[in-house]
Amino acid sequence: MAAVIFEFDEDQRFWQTTVREAVAKECPPSLVRSVVDGGVDPAPVWAAYSRHGWTELTERGETVELAILLEELGRAVDPTPYLATMTQFVPFFPETAARGQAGTAVFEGVTATPDGDGWLLSGTARHILDGDRADWFAVATDAGVFAVPAARATAVATPVFDPLLHVAEVSFDGVRVTAAGRSGVGVAEVRPLAVTGIALSMVGACQRVLDLVLEHARTRQQFGVPIGSFQAVKHKAADMHVAIERARALAYYAALVIAGEGDNPAYAASMAKAAAGECQGLVFRHGFQLFGAMGYTWENDLQFALKRAKSGELLLGGAAEHRALIVEEHLCG
Repeated sequence: MAAVIFEFDEDQRFWQTTVREAVAKECPPSLVRSVVDGGVDPAPVWAAYSRHGWTELTERGETVELAILLEELGRAVDPTPYLATMTQFVPFFPETAARGQAGTAVFEGVTATPDGDGWLLSGTARHILDGDRADWFAVATDAGVFAVPAARATAVATPVFDPLLHVAEVSFDGVRVTAAGRSGVGVAEVRPLAVTGIALSMVGACQRVLDLVLEHARTRQQFGVPIGSFQAVKHKAADMHVAIERARALAYYAALVIAGEGDNPAYAASMAKAAAGECQGLVFRHGFQLFGAMGYTWENDLQFALKRAKSGELLLGGAAEHRALIVEEHLCG
């Protein structure tokens, strides 16, 4: 595959700077730690995102701008339901974006049985991002995708590696829906954005790991010099940088394709997710090693970014699964 080159235009660079400054203010590392250590409710942060107008990025042509925001939130290890809401629920039901409510999607595991002028939804879906705190579910079935209030489903939180990530098992037991609550958008149109959104979050988290590693390498001294002056440290940091840049390029390529600048968004999204999965594996290993024993301590914020990147690998298919999809598409397309 030819190299993917992506450059932000002036407006996008300004947007990136604006978002980065706002995220640093609304979701600093101290807030992230307080959510984990002190059980602080991140709802005010979610409300701030809504006030900034970030929940209104619903147009297809705004996908790259949304991608910039998702990467920055991944870098900050965002504790809100923004990712699931904006990449998994709102694309099905964009009219809900202004309500400031959280949502997520159930892509599989639920069946729809005809019932008069509607359907009864039944089944259990696992590993649903933000399933335990969503206000709405976009439930995909053979009869279409339906908006279901969270109160009509049963959600049980699932313990996960990332203490800031919410994942749940969601069950529907004869929930009745009608055509009035059915989306006009299909799963094939939304799933690439959902996959790309997770890839972008992973890229942002990996960048945060590299930022922390570089800061540590500049200040940590051994034998009277910063450890960053050692060749082995330089090589590992360079490998991390290359892996992140590759994953970032493919993630933004996928965002461009989803925005209408290319063909086959599912293929592009799989490339992005595969690259992000490979990236997190390398960054995870090198990040821990370059921090030495300090990287294993609870007091070190490195853990949050590492866990966010690693957890993303397990959502909507890992690198191996997406590489298989890429090969299948290449051979059969």
